[in-house]
Amino acid sequence: MDVIERIYEIDIDKNSEQPLYIQIYEKIRDLIELGILSANAKLPPVRKLASRLNVNMVTVINAYRLLEDNGYIYSRVGSGTYVSPMKAKSVQENILHDEDRIIRDDFKLMDRGQVYIRSDAINFAGNSLSPEYFPVDIFKNLIIEILERDRGYAFGYQESQGFLPLRESIVNFLGEYGIYTTPDNVQVISGAQQGLDIVSKALLNFGDKIIVESPTYAGALAVFNTRGAKVIEVPVQSDGINTELLEYNLKNNRIKFIYVMPDFQNPTGISYSLEKRKELLRLAKKYNTLIIEDDYVGDLYYGESKEMPLKALDNGETVIYIKSFSKLFMPGLRLAFLVFPTKYYDEILSAKHISDISTSGLIQRVFDLYIRRNLWKSHIENVRRIYKDKFKKMIDNLQKYMPKEVKYNLPKGGFNFWFSLPDGINSSFLYGEALRKGVLIIPGMVFFNNSALGERYIRLSFAEVKDEDIEKGIEMLGNIIKQHMDKKVQKSLSPLL
Repeated sequence: MDVIERIYEIDIDKNSEQPLYIQIYEKIRDLIELGILSANAKLPPVRKLASRLNVNMVTVINAYRLLEDNGYIYSRVGSGTYVSPMKAKSVQENILHDEDRIIRDDFKLMDRGQVYIRSDAINFAGNSLSPEYFPVDIFKNLIIEILERDRGYAFGYQESQGFLPLRESIVNFLGEYGIYTTPDNVQVISGAQQGLDIVSKALLNFGDKIIVESPTYAGALAVFNTRGAKVIEVPVQSDGINTELLEYNLKNNRIKFIYVMPDFQNPTGISYSLEKRKELLRLAKKYNTLIIEDDYVGDLYYGESKEMPLKALDNGETVIYIKSFSKLFMPGLRLAFLVFPTKYYDEILSAKHISDISTSGLIQRVFDLYIRRNLWKSHIENVRRIYKDKFKKMIDNLQKYMPKEVKYNLPKGGFNFWFSLPDGINSSFLYGEALRKGVLIIPGMVFFNNSALGERYIRLSFAEVKDEDIEKGIEMLGNIIKQHMDKKVQKSLSPLL
């Protein structure tokens, strides 16, 4: 089939809640990222594609505009629309082992915040609590108790904002974090990813500008790009986002919101200093913009205590706070919440209702009991002890096996280590070599809106790695890097021999 015919054959679902222009954007983007559409390939004219897909011309125009905004295509006046050579080049460089279908498909999954995992791999890619630490028996007993107490009501539709007793429990729970709110300002959601989607639906219009940390969570980038936002990346430093560059961008752009992860940021593991938190809040208020705070795994600290959330320092309505329970509990439960300013009440509730009407009533009722009986607190304390030991094992083996040319900072909590690779070794190469040896890592390109910025970096997470595999996996990675560095040295010396 001719490559242009592949565009005419893309599937769109007119019954989907996702806008048609977004569906067309994603399908063409995938064809470019998989290398099916090569550099400078000409795309069909708007009128012809609209006719073949049986959609309005404006729909195709919006899809092409979003592709151009994200660097996938470019236009020539009077000539047509073409695949961007820079984007195609970046994709081809990232997929060094093009003959290996598994590796290529993994990149596509990781770009969507998903990861392909071989059953026999040493998994440094997984980023949620390992199933062996799930409190299954306790949760099972609570489910039985709820079913006996509430009977069939446990399976009825829950109010869209969330089970009121759970929202009341969350309000009491937040007091320990220095966050004081009311049940009316709490929205129960089906995972933090849905929280980002709800906030985006409620607040973003096509073309709105937002600021994210660079690098940042891949799932957030996917949500923001899907909504047609213009994403501005501001680098993170060892103590938080670069506030000088942040202010420059706030001063020169109309920014809808700033998305940050102040505690054990994904992927870098850095935490914001108290000074940086206060400065971030000051700038947001000065330039009249919102902050979206993603409390990813803030409870998993390895020192005596953690910094207060941004929301606890917010004496106004500057911060929307998103916190997931499932990440450190049982990820498949998909349970989280957000705390929002009163003025966004209608927009948030409407966006949640459009997304999935309501989060599972049974799970909400069970988790309400879990919080009320202080079981969450004891669970987190246990998880913290377990992962503090894993954290120490990571450090010991990194010091033992990782070449000194590989740079990294020690996080204060969370699951992640962020590595800067030596010159001449890119993350795509290391990913492919490691996968062939049964070690799964995440290339840095996944965490940048401009993927080319991530070729020097990799992320290793010890969340789902068995204790006995930590040393084995780090040793393998260290050896791959050393061997490639040795080859480079030999190659550079060969003319002198």
